[in-house]
Amino acid sequence: MLNNTLLSQLTTFFPTFRDNFLDFLFSWWWQKEKRQNLIVFSASAFLVSIPVFFQAPLVRIFPWLSLILTLVWFQLSSYWKRQPQTYLWGDILWGFSWSWLCGSIYWGWLRYNPAIHIPIEAIGLPFALWCIWKGWGLIGNYFYLGSLIGTAITDLYFYIAGLIPYWQEIMISDPTLVKPILQGAIAQVQTAWGISWAVLLANLLLGISLYALVKKETHYIAFAGAVLATIFTDALFLVAAYIGIG
Repeated sequence: MLNNTLLSQLTTFFPTFRDNFLDFLFSWWWQKEKRQNLIVFSASAFLVSIPVFFQAPLVRIFPWLSLILTLVWFQLSSYWKRQPQTYLWGDILWGFSWSWLCGSIYWGWLRYNPAIHIPIEAIGLPFALWCIWKGWGLIGNYFYLGSLIGTAITDLYFYIAGLIPYWQEIMISDPTLVKPILQGAIAQVQTAWGISWAVLLANLLLGISLYALVKKETHYIAFAGAVLATIFTDALFLVAAYIGIG
């Protein structure tokens, strides 16, 4: 009788324990994935929006220093990618290094010609697409791809809203004399045409980001963070322009 009771309890216990343990493991794994995705999204958004405000003055005054820093980012990325505990950060930094390299080249020496902005920013695109095709460094390469798409849509707005002449004037003018140019650019943005296209393209960026977020894979999260951060970055530049004419 005792043996039968014990056997019955064990028969009930082990499946219950197994189910509870599997539920625990799944919950732990899911929470870990969500934490990782949140970190990747935040890091991608940060690397698109904040460093540009440090690179912008640096590349204008010390373009060679900005270009040399690219080697630092690539070296740090390669080192981190060799360590399992820092691989994620190394992968993201790899994509950021391409963005930094392209930005250093264009804004350091070629900023007077808006027509070649996107071709220069896309220098790393063939390599990134090849790596994505091979399945290598997906997080960093998708980050770079998202950053490039966001930049391309921003440039598209400049062309549609008629802001390219102001861009060229600012690039060739003394920094102390750009206030009236900024006033003209802000006035152009505040027209019905400028506002309508700003809303439309901002929604396009938002739609692309949400589509990527639905995928839930970490590299798509990096892509979504980079694209969505474009809206935030453009808004910060708009605020800076308002402050500049204030």
